Amino acid sequence: MTRTILALLLSALPLFAAPKPNIVILYADDLGYGDLGCFNAKSKIPTPNLDQLASEGMRLTDAHSSSGICTPSRYAMLTGRHHWRDFHGIDGGFDKPVFKPNQLNLPAMLKSKGYATACIGKWHLGWEWDSIRKPGSPPKSKKFSDFDWTKPFRGGPLDHGFDYYFGDNVINFPPYAWIENDRVITPPDITFTKTPQNTKEGAWECREGPGRSDWDFYKVLPTLTKKGVEYIQSRKGKAEPFFLYFPLPSPHAPIVPTDEFDGKSKAGAYGDFVVQTDDACGQLLNALRESGLDANTIVFFSADNGPENYAYARDETFDHWSAFPLRGLKRDIYEGGHRVPTILKWPGVTKAGEVSDALFAQLDLMATLASFLQYELPKNSAEDSHDFYAYLKKESAQKPRTTMVHNTAPNQYAIRDGDWVLIDAKTGAARQPSVAWRTKHQVPPYSGQPVGLYNLKEDLTQRHNLAENNPEKVTELQALLKKIRAQGFSAPRLK
Repeated sequence: MTRTILALLLSALPLFAAPKPNIVILYADDLGYGDLGCFNAKSKIPTPNLDQLASEGMRLTDAHSSSGICTPSRYAMLTGRHHWRDFHGIDGGFDKPVFKPNQLNLPAMLKSKGYATACIGKWHLGWEWDSIRKPGSPPKSKKFSDFDWTKPFRGGPLDHGFDYYFGDNVINFPPYAWIENDRVITPPDITFTKTPQNTKEGAWECREGPGRSDWDFYKVLPTLTKKGVEYIQSRKGKAEPFFLYFPLPSPHAPIVPTDEFDGKSKAGAYGDFVVQTDDACGQLLNALRESGLDANTIVFFSADNGPENYAYARDETFDHWSAFPLRGLKRDIYEGGHRVPTILKWPGVTKAGEVSDALFAQLDLMATLASFLQYELPKNSAEDSHDFYAYLKKESAQKPRTTMVHNTAPNQYAIRDGDWVLIDAKTGAARQPSVAWRTKHQVPPYSGQPVGLYNLKEDLTQRHNLAENNPEKVTELQALLKKIRAQGFSAPRLK
């Protein structure tokens, strides 16, 4: 009799198990390590919502994107695979999807575990636009009239693990129109050759292509935010957990904060756009709270790379260095190009106000969530993803990752190993800063050495090249870089 009762109780355990947590990724675009107040007390940009998130969760102070530019970082985070194993550049707006056929990614994995999956925001990972190209139209034409906008198109989020998509693909790439799921809501009616609005800072950086004649760039962020809030509200009371990937279009150029945010920072229009970005995140976080979902929702905030080149002028004009205290910007393999502000709030796992200095890569989300969900990753997936779950739960004091390869350009690599970083190139910069900036930040000019070697524990700002006096360390790190690139993986589970 006792055994029968015990068997019944054991069989009922799944009914009483804690529900799977929802997962929200807030992914900023071109945001600097020193822009948020919680990462830089001297920041001239108020970011109360993300500061609050940091106070409720964990700040990861040594967290990195895979690349110093957009598409590769997104691909790496969603696949757990270094982008440079497959490509280096960005999707041009009308390029094909960067995912390989049947490639496992984060939303597909979560979907297999019972999650509803949604992407709202910047996609920038490719579509099969030729699937709606009119017969006889030039193969590479981007005229609005060369496409049948009434048809669904393939290759987007719905073909790569997401149940739902809403967005405009990329704020500064065509088509300039709203897309829902696999089709354009209102078809483009013009071919943009010149942007009809004024930006508040910097250049438009908008590419030519099809769009709506009534398109308003200033409404992109508010519209996406509204959609994100509505999606969260729609999940209230649902038994099925959800995954919301919310890649923001900001503060990427064009820098277009709406008028209500003008002057909200002391760092110009870019600073105001960061304030609006913080506000957008705050609206989504508030929707979680008001819907009663925040207590069972993992929130991960990060960015795809460091700040754009306008940071030099911003520093000169407003004395605000967006990458503070780091050297380097977007496209660079110096720390400022890929070390990004990162916050993780995981109820029951992270503690309020925690700070981790563990080396962490966005690549590691895949293996960490797989471990938590008891999902066995196939050998041909998440090849560079490290499992942080036991470390985050304090079940292991050992830091899961000690090494990472940094890359943006095809022939420019860096490798981090412990406190050491080797820039295996003459420079880690895509564009050289002015003499005035170098002087202000005490950055020495190019020394003429073929590589750069830095000890981040002693020199986080990468001012002092130690390569000449440490040839053995240079040789050691070059050999390690070669090994990781050649073997096709770096995840411990595959060794």
